[in-house]
Amino acid sequence: MTLLTAPKSAFIPAKEYHVPIEIHPHEPPLQGVRPRKRRALRGRQTIEVAQLHVNRGWLGLGAVATAAGLAGVSLFGWRVAAAGGAFGAAALGHMLLGEPARPILERITLPIPALPPELNGLRIGHLTDSHLGFRYSEANLAWGVAQMQRERPDLIVLTGDIVTHHWAIPDVPRLLRGLHAPLGIYAVPGNHDHWEGLADLRAALTLANIPLLLNEHRRLSWNGSDLWLIGIDDVWDGRPSLRQALRGVPTHGFKLLLSHAPDVAESAAHAGIHVQLSGHTHGGHLRLPLLGPFTLPRYGKRYVIGKYQVAGLTLYVSRGIGGAPLRLLCPPEATIITLRRP
Repeated sequence: MTLLTAPKSAFIPAKEYHVPIEIHPHEPPLQGVRPRKRRALRGRQTIEVAQLHVNRGWLGLGAVATAAGLAGVSLFGWRVAAAGGAFGAAALGHMLLGEPARPILERITLPIPALPPELNGLRIGHLTDSHLGFRYSEANLAWGVAQMQRERPDLIVLTGDIVTHHWAIPDVPRLLRGLHAPLGIYAVPGNHDHWEGLADLRAALTLANIPLLLNEHRRLSWNGSDLWLIGIDDVWDGRPSLRQALRGVPTHGFKLLLSHAPDVAESAAHAGIHVQLSGHTHGGHLRLPLLGPFTLPRYGKRYVIGKYQVAGLTLYVSRGIGGAPLRLLCPPEATIITLRRP
């Protein structure tokens, strides 16, 4: 599955920020970054982000629809307005009540040229952005766990924003207790996890026997070969450090990165990461052909949905299994990812 996003010019930055990200010691400057004049940070790099990006195409579509509606009333009377209102109500009902409550299982194959032969066919279950506390989130996560139980992947990963309200944290052990995989279950935090209480969430994940990787790695062995699982802190409100996470990892080892936000992919590619799994964007929640997503969050503007090739790194960005209950042509997903040699 290859999905394209709207061009950068289609988005309006609401506000710009500068956030330091510690990078690999041999990483060149990020492309397309225009740092502000500020005192240099030793061993760090700054990237420019925007808090919210709004697609101008959607605004234009709204203006055209409004004009067409007014013209229809003028030419054909209020019956046309009533029909348009009924269609709009049905579409809104689908976006609020239908699609957000119907997650689907995506089966994705990632061709990886550098994949060791022993890891060929490795299956990874990917759950992200459950956002417990939102409507449908608990039911969707329970469904996702059931899919993992049925599919039995070799490894299961959770890439952040597990909760969206602090009061939902006690539900985490109960909902995730059914996850099992030969290579284990691992998680990294998202921005909402930081905002709602990372220490409490980490304790809840510990009760479910799920390590939370904060700038650290795990050496996993499969069919006699090593898989180096790397997990970094959230780039929005955490302290992500690829340098720290990669300390002790062999330069030529096969590396799989878990990062909540996808837009660290350039840094990861320069650091020698082979595969990155992310969430955060929810695919834009609302999508239309040609127009693409309605809005995108900070750190989720460059890579929005599906598969990307970033230099030597292969990235997959999931639409997430939860989030705000408003979706159009962008259903929630749980994902089974298979790594293959091309």
